[in-house]
Amino acid sequence: MRYPKVGGKYMDRSTFARPPLDYPTFTLTMPSDPRVLSVARSFVEAVCQACEMERALRHALVLATGEAVTNIVRHAHRDIPHAELTMHLQVAAEQIVLTFLDEGEPFDIALVPQLPPGELRIGGRGVYLLRALMDDVTCQPRGERGNVLRLIKRRTPIVATRDVG
Repeated sequence: MRYPKVGGKYMDRSTFARPPLDYPTFTLTMPSDPRVLSVARSFVEAVCQACEMERALRHALVLATGEAVTNIVRHAHRDIPHAELTMHLQVAAEQIVLTFLDEGEPFDIALVPQLPPGELRIGGRGVYLLRALMDDVTCQPRGERGNVLRLIKRRTPIVATRDVG
C-alpha cells in the first residue's frame, strides 16, 4: 500500500510513522501483591502495543517490569502489608522511561554487585537482568521511606521515508 508523497518520496506501511501520542506518561497504581504481577506486565504490553513499539523493545520493557515489580513486592514491601506500588511509563521519541515508586526502606542499587552471568546461586538475578535489558538503571530514596527506581531504554530513530524510483 502506498501513502502520499512526502518531499518527493512515497511512504509505505513499513516506514510510515504515525504522529506520537504527544509523548504521554501512563500511570498505574496497584497493591503490592505477587498476584498483580500479571497486571503490571499486561499494562506495559498494552501501552507498548498502543504506541506501536517494535517487538524487541516491547519484550525488554515487559521483562524489566516483571523483574522490578517482583523485587519491590518481595524485598521493599516484605514487611509492609498494605503498601502500594506506582509505576509510570513515559513514551518519548528518543527513550522509554519506566519509573517505579515504592514505600520500602531506602535502597542503593549501586551496592548490588555485578554478578557474572554464569555464577550459580539462588536469587540475585533481578538487578542483573534490569542492567542487561535497560540502558540506565537508578534507584533514589524518596525521603525516610520509599524509593524511585528509574529504568531507561533508549530508542533507535525510525526513518520515515524511502526513495521510490
